[in-house]
Amino acid sequence: MKSRTQARIVALQVLFEMDMTDHLLGEVLEERSLDQKLDDTQFEFARTLITGVRENTLTLDSLISEHAPEWPLDQVAVVDRNILRMALWEVAFYKKTPLKVGINEAVELAKMFGTDSSPRFINGVLGSLATNLDHIIQSKENDGE
Repeated sequence: MKSRTQARIVALQVLFEMDMTDHLLGEVLEERSLDQKLDDTQFEFARTLITGVRENTLTLDSLISEHAPEWPLDQVAVVDRNILRMALWEVAFYKKTPLKVGINEAVELAKMFGTDSSPRFINGVLGSLATNLDHIIQSKENDGE
């Protein structure tokens, strides 16, 4: 399994657990990284991904809701919601992951952790977001000024 894929798995597990419990980020990340035997580079990428998603959750959720209006975000499975947040943050905010890679990784996570319909749902929402990615990035940059 690819190094970053392993880090994304841990990030998804941590985000899921934090959505479902009141556990602390540091403790959850430490436990999951030990379970998955992450090296320092993987651990840092997982932490960056988790922190980025957590710091931008409201913006990410707003963008996802805008591009998947037929699916109210509070009705989307917690796993799917976090996969969407991670992929969108990675391609639109972090901007070091190519769009295709972000979508492919998200679909693979959906296959591993979601329901039978999750991969198609994730691909559809991210496809919609992808067609507006330049606008999303521009809006994000304008908000930062």
